[in-house]
Amino acid sequence: MSGTGAGDLAAAESGESGPAAAEAGPAARAPGRGRPAARHWPGRRWPGGFAHDLLLLVGLAVLFTVLTKAFVAQAYLVPSGSMEQTIRPGDRVLVNKLVYRIRGVQRGDIVVFSGTGSWGPPPAASASPLLRWYHDVLTAAGLASNGTDYIKRVIGLPGDHVACCDPQGRITVNGVPLQEGAYLYPGERSSGERFSVTVPPGRLWVMGDHRRDSADSRDHTDDPGEGTIPESAVVGRAFAVIWPPSQLRSLPIPATFSQPGLRPGAAGGPAAGAPAGPESSGRGAVPGRVRVTALRARR
Repeated sequence: MSGTGAGDLAAAESGESGPAAAEAGPAARAPGRGRPAARHWPGRRWPGGFAHDLLLLVGLAVLFTVLTKAFVAQAYLVPSGSMEQTIRPGDRVLVNKLVYRIRGVQRGDIVVFSGTGSWGPPPAASASPLLRWYHDVLTAAGLASNGTDYIKRVIGLPGDHVACCDPQGRITVNGVPLQEGAYLYPGERSSGERFSVTVPPGRLWVMGDHRRDSADSRDHTDDPGEGTIPESAVVGRAFAVIWPPSQLRSLPIPATFSQPGLRPGAAGGPAAGAPAGPESSGRGAVPGRVRVTALRARR
């Protein structure tokens, strides 16, 4: 029995019988035949495939984030109090970059815009490529400021006549007083400075909600554009505060900007019936009226 057991087992595994089967016993143990073939790990290539899939998913996620930031929406950190109480220092707002491809800028919109070339030069970049990269990452996440973007409320559209102030101390747009109590900083006046401006085509007149703490169109009448900003500089509309959680809320257009008497000025075109030509101003004659990433930390 002991003399034939090995040959019988080999024959059984190989499907052969007789002396030939016994001689085939060693061959039955060759890789790829019989039980020894099971020792090969069928998933040996899995780690490489997983790494490839993971890199693909990460790449797609990065591409989606970049495209979203560039064309759809982006978070911005607000470092100053120029928009209090509507937006407080440290709040992060979500900015819709797509909305102005669908509709024009409207009075009362809170917009983020680039001040480069109109409200100041770009800040000096760090000499270290690593620090620049780190800052760019924080800026893209809305955790740092790029030093060139600002956030203000649109008061006047192209063709609008914006003035301060009527006998009750209110700013007027095309002769209609704005009721700004709903969004101005508590106890704040509409403006401590008098002005009378007709916004030129393609430009906007913007102001902060905390008027005494906001360096806005009123403070840039000696700059290129004489206080106004170009529509082309607008990055997008801030439509919600998304951080901190306790401040989570939307940023709608205040009701005062829906008054029929304002007349529908159009971003990119003059408003019907708006006064033309320069107006005298307490700051001098002004010929016309005027994307977290963090915003510039200034008033």
